[in-house]
Amino acid sequence: MANCMNRSFAVLNRHPSFRRFRRVFAQSGGIGSGGGGFRTYSSANHSKNEAQESTLTSPNFSAQLSSPRKATRTTAHGAQPGPEDRLTGDHVLPFSAFLTDSFGRRHNYLRISLTEKCNLRCQYCMPENGVKLTPRSQLLSTSEVVTIARLFVQEGVDKIRLTGGEPLIRPDLLDIIIELRKLDGLKTIAVTTNGINLAKLLPRLKEAGLDLINISLDTLAPAKFEFITRRKGFHRVMEGIDRAVELGYSPVKVNCVVMRGFNEDELLDFVRLTEKKPLEVRFIEYMPFDGNKWNFKKMVSYQEMLDRIKQQWPNLERLQTGHANTAKMFKVPGFEGHLGFISSMSDHFCGSCNRLRITADGNLKVCLFGNSEFSLRDILRCGASDEELLQVIGAAVGRKKKEHAGMFSISQMKNRPMILIGG
Repeated sequence: MANCMNRSFAVLNRHPSFRRFRRVFAQSGGIGSGGGGFRTYSSANHSKNEAQESTLTSPNFSAQLSSPRKATRTTAHGAQPGPEDRLTGDHVLPFSAFLTDSFGRRHNYLRISLTEKCNLRCQYCMPENGVKLTPRSQLLSTSEVVTIARLFVQEGVDKIRLTGGEPLIRPDLLDIIIELRKLDGLKTIAVTTNGINLAKLLPRLKEAGLDLINISLDTLAPAKFEFITRRKGFHRVMEGIDRAVELGYSPVKVNCVVMRGFNEDELLDFVRLTEKKPLEVRFIEYMPFDGNKWNFKKMVSYQEMLDRIKQQWPNLERLQTGHANTAKMFKVPGFEGHLGFISSMSDHFCGSCNRLRITADGNLKVCLFGNSEFSLRDILRCGASDEELLQVIGAAVGRKKKEHAGMFSISQMKNRPMILIGG
């Protein structure tokens, strides 16, 4: 185990930011300055960590793990309350330094990809000739997903979104949601799905504790659906949307990637979906990833989409959103639902980014469009303590850039295909 850890940290130590992070951490005794008085927390106790991992990996871990370990925060000032006290107690502590980057952005939102597999082949996500899948043994196990999620939640993450590939095809999805629901401090569990299997599984997902649903749908024409996704299934997706509404999810978010020559002529039809149903239709600018043949001519900008919709509904209302909300929100007066625009390319929202991503093979990505990754899986399998994992996470977050490189530079960068990132 020692050799494994040495190799992992030897790689990390080559990054100047990681060396700087460890030096500051050691000198400060767990207290960072940074103008905000950030307090670095640690729930590290290696023996307890190993004990919990052995429990999680048992065949019936869901039954055995009745509640997650409530970590004690250890700082230079002694023991501090756990995450549930930080969130609701009288003495609210500063946000974790491990999840705060050098620009002061606090990352309380974690997206975890559960699989690289998908039952669709969407053109903007999957290369035409497919992708080489990671061997199953190199993907995060159920217990590893829960262990990583627990650590992030203890440091301040209060929203986790499960993605893929298609997360609903992972057989242990319900077990994962049940275990995440037990984490003190986690407010929201969400899933992004293509909707193919949603109608059948949703009652059990809701019972397990699923709070929010995003459903991908890029066309309202069955024939065009088959062209874009290279598979059949349009009516099953629509059934999934209706089922989500029936079960009380509000809003049900519908993600539509808009591509010129494919579906930009359906913008008004998608807006009409919000008239009588509690839907949030989100129009997403076409983004470049490996193998999706992105080019500027195919991209329909947020402003162009908005102008076209305003021609039909000139009284379209702008809605107020939270600081970290990625979508610019609007509503047609009198309509039950609303619509949003995710302008990652033409008008980025990097300055308020609060997201981190874990790929299905256990790599931490601090930016969707960045190509730097850190393997939490390898370090976890080396037997790392919580403290060691947190130092790696803190170093990675510390390296996050102020903003992405811009649409033209991104299109030339080497990055994973979207399906291997997890959205």
